Amino acid sequence: MKKDLNTATVRDAALEILLKIEKNQAYSNLLINDTIKKMKVPQVDVPLLTELVYGTIQNQMRLDYYLSSFTKKPLKKLDKWVHVLLRMTVYQLVFLDRIPDHAAINEAVEIAKKRGHKGTAGFVNGMLRGLLRGELPSLDKINDNVKRLSVETSHPEWLLKRWINQYGFERAEKTARANLSAPVHSLRVNTARSSVKDVKESLTAEGLEVEEGPLLKESLRLKKGSVINSEAFKQGYVSVQDEGSMLVSHAVDPQPGEKILDACAAPGGKSAHMAERMNNEGEIISIDIHDHKVKLVKEQQKRLNLSVIKGETADARKLHEKFAPETFDKILVDAPCSGLGVIQRKPDLKWSKQEDDILRLSSIQEAIVQSVWPLLKKGGRLVYSTCTIDVEENDLLISRFVDTHEDAVFDSQLKDRLPAVISEKNGDLAGKVQLFPGDFGTDGFFISSVMKHD
Repeated sequence: MKKDLNTATVRDAALEILLKIEKNQAYSNLLINDTIKKMKVPQVDVPLLTELVYGTIQNQMRLDYYLSSFTKKPLKKLDKWVHVLLRMTVYQLVFLDRIPDHAAINEAVEIAKKRGHKGTAGFVNGMLRGLLRGELPSLDKINDNVKRLSVETSHPEWLLKRWINQYGFERAEKTARANLSAPVHSLRVNTARSSVKDVKESLTAEGLEVEEGPLLKESLRLKKGSVINSEAFKQGYVSVQDEGSMLVSHAVDPQPGEKILDACAAPGGKSAHMAERMNNEGEIISIDIHDHKVKLVKEQQKRLNLSVIKGETADARKLHEKFAPETFDKILVDAPCSGLGVIQRKPDLKWSKQEDDILRLSSIQEAIVQSVWPLLKKGGRLVYSTCTIDVEENDLLISRFVDTHEDAVFDSQLKDRLPAVISEKNGDLAGKVQLFPGDFGTDGFFISSVMKHD
């Protein structure tokens, strides 16, 4: 009898998601949400489903290192679903204490019977029981430091080499290890409509656990529960946003009544934060190249009841054709980037990105900054930010821009608008700040501020 989708096991669902990520380079967070709805995964099983998907992707290379010691057959010769099923099960055996080993193996064998044949189920059973009985191969057998770090933290070698060249081995290692830890979940209170105290009380009354954020007065950190279904979220009193991302609006320092351009705005978190800080007075033009993403900006604006945001579809590289010179008091370019600062949150990025992507993106980023610069008033401020830690997309790019524009100078006052603890960590980098995962409980973020000469 065919098993009904509604009663499919969590592991069936996790395997489906992992296979789709492998085949289509699809985003894990979107697939998880989609699968929960389609397969009607009970709410009680959602944490395990999420753990299996993210944990398997996050530790993929290390899991393959263990697996390859227990089969003479090269892993790439296995059927893809068998390989991914083995990976997912070894993740449970090695990393999760609360799942009994026999239960994890029995489930894997059942899935192998359904998807394959008796021989496949026997192979899966034999390999997993062999791994359970045997000793996991030591990572110390890998003599090369970079290779060992690559396997241990499951990061591609090319990526670690870039970080080592840019920041040194110690920083690269610290970042890779931080990417394996659970991300902090931060919330931003809509201070134009409520207070941190009231939102905290409202969320606590609904059974969520929150504490005040250590960096910014409008932030909370979520310790337990889901904010999306809370009354405070539905009423537009709170949003989900990383504290590193919130710092960008502090760098812009928007004032009531100003006209501001958010050149790459979707999904709209930074536009909304700026509008809240302006007390919903002035005008923010929020641009994105895709209609469906502009729709997300408008949805945020509506939920938060922020009338100053105007979402528009346009190519940020051609905005000089759309607006007159010196139209805006301030400009934010939160540029499309490789996203290598948010691997903690989106581990699939490690495997979907290639070195070529960084070079391709840096040329787009440069074109956007060049296009919007004439639109900034004299004496105005341009903030350039990304959620990556790669120097090519960050420091090198914005420094090159300032060096080649006589009317551009790094903003020496940036550090005064950010928490002192962050400025201290970044030393003498006037006008530029690089946040790394693991330092402050934020994503990896780059923020720079450039002033236009009078």
